Amino acid sequence: MWSELSAALCLVLVIEGLFLLVAPERWKRMVEQVRALDGRTLRMVGGGMVGVGLIALQVVR
Repeated sequence: MWSELSAALCLVLVIEGLFLLVAPERWKRMVEQVRALDGRTLRMVGGGMVGVGLIALQVVR
């Protein structure tokens, strides 16, 4: 289990790094837009992402 979790976290780093490598200016603009959102909206988006991720994980496995 720990090796799978480590692999998943490494893939997150790779994907995040690709965004910064390919489009750093676009990434900066996106971060500024996210900073303008209130905490409640960010929590709702984060919860939705967790839910979609868990469902996708069940489908893949």
